[in-house]
Amino acid sequence: MIVHKNIHQLPAFNNAVITIGTFDGVHTGHQQLIKMLLAEAQAINGESVIITFNPHPRQVIASQQSQVFLLNTMAEKIQLLEQFGVDHLVIVPFTEEFSHQSAIEYIENFLVNTFKPHTIIIGHDHRFGNSRSGNFELLQQKANQYNYKVKEIPAFMLEENTISSTKIRTALTKGDFITTNYYLGYQYFFSGIVIEGNKIGRTIGYPTANLQVLDDKKIIPGNGVYAVQVNATINGTSIQLKGMMNIGYRPTVEGTTRMIEVNIFDFDQEIYGETLTVTIKKRLRNEQKFNGLSELKAQLANDKLEAMQVD
Repeated sequence: MIVHKNIHQLPAFNNAVITIGTFDGVHTGHQQLIKMLLAEAQAINGESVIITFNPHPRQVIASQQSQVFLLNTMAEKIQLLEQFGVDHLVIVPFTEEFSHQSAIEYIENFLVNTFKPHTIIIGHDHRFGNSRSGNFELLQQKANQYNYKVKEIPAFMLEENTISSTKIRTALTKGDFITTNYYLGYQYFFSGIVIEGNKIGRTIGYPTANLQVLDDKKIIPGNGVYAVQVNATINGTSIQLKGMMNIGYRPTVEGTTRMIEVNIFDFDQEIYGETLTVTIKKRLRNEQKFNGLSELKAQLANDKLEAMQVD
């Protein structure tokens, strides 16, 4: 997959079959759409093109800014999309000026002049242009004038997108990873930088890497203890190790700040400032308050045994 970040330097696509969206999560609904995109491109010996936006449009449109929490960073989205064999990903800068285009300007100046599409795949409820005045019907009206075809995404696929996105966000905040990973079609992951903590974990034999998430708009799971896989490159060496993670306020030590702490099994290096990618394998239990560090240590021993058994 070729990633394009400058829409003024795009190649001349061959029979471009395009679709447009935020693709946050690249979840099972999106994956069905991508299969449709690839099939259409293959049928006409064309190229598949996904068009997405950065930042997320709701981060730019003032009335919706406070509502934005994302399943993927842009780097994660690229990583996920690369797996499906899409020919091109075009990342369009989303600005106030871009959002003020009329629907006709969006079709003429953006879609047609920029991409010269053979086929546009879009849902009947998709809206575009200033005040969201453009829709599937307008694209159909302009199809003959601009010599492109329009394909409608089946209604069941649109429903799948809506349902899965909603359920993923709800499930994540509850720590429900059976639902989360089912709708994603993969195991949820995030990255963070290791920062200094209060080092209580090492005093009871369970040192933790305290993580500061790289993107504050990335959705973090609900409080609890999780079995995880940790990936990183340390001093030029890639590691992939099991571990367990606590997200929460650490009530046993009277914590007042929500923290993300990862105990990496069979690992004892100093890694402050390093970036870890954490893949969540299973939720083990709720965060709870114990009667002192000895009781906490005993529970952590049980948590580790359970986490070690998780594939």
